[in-house]
Amino acid sequence: MEKRVELEKRGKNPADIKELNLDNCRSTNIVGLTDEFENLETLSLINVGLTSLKGFPKLPNLKKLELSDNRISGGFDILETSPKLAYLNLSGNKIKDVESLESLKSFKHLRHLDLFNNEATSIHNYREKIFSMLPNLKYLDGFDPEDCEVEESEVEAEEEEVNGNGEEDNAANLEKLSVSEVYLSPLSMCSKTR
Repeated sequence: MEKRVELEKRGKNPADIKELNLDNCRSTNIVGLTDEFENLETLSLINVGLTSLKGFPKLPNLKKLELSDNRISGGFDILETSPKLAYLNLSGNKIKDVESLESLKSFKHLRHLDLFNNEATSIHNYREKIFSMLPNLKYLDGFDPEDCEVEESEVEAEEEEVNGNGEEDNAANLEKLSVSEVYLSPLSMCSKTR
């Protein structure tokens, strides 16, 4: 993993890197990734072979973390040094129970959590338990609390907001809006009644 981190830096100062992809670089724990990556916003560690998050650095600006297809079963409290985390993908790991996710309560900005292909997803009322434990969570495994699937446009809008690219409240200064030649298609509604 250390060599891959160096390769992905491409000679840049770690503090200048906002996105880092270390997918498939094979390591059981995190090495070579340091606190110097203080402005990192997106980190992808898909299919690395991680068994723990040992060595996870302090990444105060991290907003999106991809950890799918590893062998992690717990120890998520180490992520508390990344308080801005809004999107966390833990699908395809070894998470057996809801309790091992208790430390995620401290993430006030966590909106998206993916846990597909973990043993914990077979627990009775798993979704209700997670949404109850994480009240700020908007989407679990791509669905909201009412079991409505998240629309792709919503994911993109959320990602823009997470990455700071979203427009600030432009409507606050709106003086005139013309919709005379606008065609509105029927709204897609979730099939479940609320």
